[in-house]
Amino acid sequence: MRYLIFSALFFAGLSLLGGCATVPGKQVEDQVAPYMAVQEFGDHELLNVSIKIFDPGELPESKGKQHGLSSEIRDAESRFIPVHLKYTMQRTGYWGMVRIVPDDDNGAELLLRGKIEHSDGESMVLTVEAIDSRNVLWFRKTYAETAHPAEHMATEPEKEDTFQDLFNTIANDLVEYRNRLTPEDILEIQRVAELKYGKEMAPDVYGKYLSSHKNGQLHIVRLPAANDPMLAHVRNIRIRDDMLIDAINGYYEAYYLDLWEPYSNWRKFRGEEVSTMREIEREALKRKIIGAAAIIGAIAMGASSNEETRARTSTLQNVMIAGGAYSIYTGMQKSKEVAINKEVIEELGASFSSEAEPLVFEVEGESIRLTGSAEEKYAQWRQILKEMYASETGLMTEETLPEQPTDSIAH
Repeated sequence: MRYLIFSALFFAGLSLLGGCATVPGKQVEDQVAPYMAVQEFGDHELLNVSIKIFDPGELPESKGKQHGLSSEIRDAESRFIPVHLKYTMQRTGYWGMVRIVPDDDNGAELLLRGKIEHSDGESMVLTVEAIDSRNVLWFRKTYAETAHPAEHMATEPEKEDTFQDLFNTIANDLVEYRNRLTPEDILEIQRVAELKYGKEMAPDVYGKYLSSHKNGQLHIVRLPAANDPMLAHVRNIRIRDDMLIDAINGYYEAYYLDLWEPYSNWRKFRGEEVSTMREIEREALKRKIIGAAAIIGAIAMGASSNEETRARTSTLQNVMIAGGAYSIYTGMQKSKEVAINKEVIEELGASFSSEAEPLVFEVEGESIRLTGSAEEKYAQWRQILKEMYASETGLMTEETLPEQPTDSIAH
């Protein structure tokens, strides 16, 4: 019978430990200082960066862990996070233009893609990859941070986020890789980016300037003449493209600012609710364990005693059983409080969703909605640019050309 008591307590203890929160990924350091440029760089030393809207990822499979989370919140985060990363990178002084793009930017000098692996207000986990125009992968890393309560308070739009240590760590990793590049590397990245954009507009003309290695990395075969009229057309089209991207960025930034207060409050309060919920779950389980142990102990006492001892200790056994039952009951009541807190989280999430409505703006008379269809609108604009280039030059666009094998040169 003693063995039964020990087993019950042991397995209950394991359940208690299993209730602790676990977050995927390696935690970033606390108080991460951002790397700041000690000198001003020339334009030829600066790479422009395109940050693609993040993949919102999947919500937790467990229904219990989904409370207070929603696909609407994740969609908002997929836009909020890259904008704050943009501000973090801009302040370092190591980069040229840093822009948010709805989809992959074929002419990007450096393209950042990200995925939200986990986000519940208390912890955030992001996977980020950086790839330059040559298709050279700088890195693909997963970053995690669990916020301290004070970090929910010391926030400021564009400067200090709850998970600023995570953003600073990403920015620092990018700076470290950028600083390993030679001036020749930077120039090559800039030239390849322009040629890739030209190839998208006129593959028959610009396809011959680039070659790909077996690993997919691009190499410049030769350069067009400095006064090449086709290149001048490409640069003019790129200016128009950048104008739309800048307009889109203006609305992403406005969206970010509109989100700041409700999203910050949601993260703060949901983090508090998650913490409270976890404490209540621990307390409820503790009471259930104590109650079960008391009942088992009473039964064991009665089973192991003779008739005289059982009679002498009957009152104690009854008290233990009653007390154990009460502890289990109060534990159940505590569990009900968990459900109440989960409902509060869901209400916070619904409130956030109602305040985080997408924005609509006009570009050259066309209405563009920054939701899931923003990427489609951006793709339509890129198609319009290709048609404009074809009209101006008399050349066919990539979509109107027959499929051809990728041009390559053996090395």
